[in-house]
Amino acid sequence: MAFSTTEITSNSIVSDNPVHQRLFFAYEQAARMISGDLLEIGCGVGRGLDVLADNCRQYTGIDKNEELLNNLRKVYPRLHFIGQNIPPLTGIADNSFDFVVTFQVIEHIENDDLFIKEIYRVLKPGGKLILTTPNIKLSLTRNPWHIREYTALGLQKLIHTYFTKLNRQGVHGNKKVMAYYEKNRKSVEKITRFDIFNLQYKLPRTWLQVPYDILNRMNRKSLMDKNDQLVNDINFDDYFLSPDVENCLDFFYIAQK
Repeated sequence: MAFSTTEITSNSIVSDNPVHQRLFFAYEQAARMISGDLLEIGCGVGRGLDVLADNCRQYTGIDKNEELLNNLRKVYPRLHFIGQNIPPLTGIADNSFDFVVTFQVIEHIENDDLFIKEIYRVLKPGGKLILTTPNIKLSLTRNPWHIREYTALGLQKLIHTYFTKLNRQGVHGNKKVMAYYEKNRKSVEKITRFDIFNLQYKLPRTWLQVPYDILNRMNRKSLMDKNDQLVNDINFDDYFLSPDVENCLDFFYIAQK
């Protein structure tokens, strides 16, 4: 099933824990900032749905994966879920939401300009977008599930096309997190050294998704087997926000309409 891939990252597979905690950190931070009517674009497995829904008046989630949405509808019958491929945000009126959150989604969107434009449209005046996406500078290899990844400046320019107010933050990890990152980097290098023709950047990304997922799963399990404590001990509060957007793991950008 789609939600078992390493790209979506499980909250129940132990070897996924460092990545899961990194992603969940964004939800913990956003929960402190939100209020009113909230739209989450790319709600997926509902990783942070509880903390978001507890801190807003009305929660709406959008995702293209109907199987995931059906699971969420059963667990959260009082919340509103929309199944659609985006952009555009079809059927959503202008000036509808106080906040839009979208975590690790924009890198999957073909028309990222329309994506930001549509978010601006559905936000109320004064409403805010909270967005995360990986920092390409710290990516260890090409991710074939991503259409593109961003630099700090590139993402800033894209958002500034529609939003004039932008607060740039970056998600960083403490020594424990970065120890895992370094072990992961060395492990990935052992795999990619065999790509002597640099095929990961030359082949169509869709060709690479299955082998990438298999190797990524094997690599995460290997890291856990070698250092189970390090993998298990990482928690969301081992991550933190900093204005240093050049050396972060993920961008955490807040734009206001």
